[in-house]
Amino acid sequence: MTPSKAVDAIIQEAIARGEFDNLPGKGKPVDLSDYFNTPEEVRLAYSVLKSADILPEEAEILKEITILREELSLCSDETIRPKIRQAIDTRLLKYNMLMERHKTSR
Repeated sequence: MTPSKAVDAIIQEAIARGEFDNLPGKGKPVDLSDYFNTPEEVRLAYSVLKSADILPEEAEILKEITILREELSLCSDETIRPKIRQAIDTRLLKYNMLMERHKTSR
C-alpha cells in the first residue's frame, strides 16, 4: 500500500469513528482573506515559520485583530465597543504600516 493510500485509509477510519465531528468551525467556510491579503512573496516564509510555531509580527497582529473582531461581535456594552474598535483600528494601522514597509524594501 502506498503511503498516500495508507494515510487516506487512516483518515477514512477516523471519519467513520466520528473523530472529526466536533471540530471547531465544522461546516463553516474557511476565511482565507488574511492569507490573500499577505503579499505572495511573504506567504512561503510565513508558512515555514508557522510550521515551526513561530509567528511573524504581521501574523500576530492579524491574529489579534481576529480575536478583537470576535470580541466586538459578542460585546453588548456600548461603553466598551468603541475601545475595542479603537484597538482594532490601531492594530490595522500597524499591520498596514508593516506591509507597506515590506513593499518598499523590495
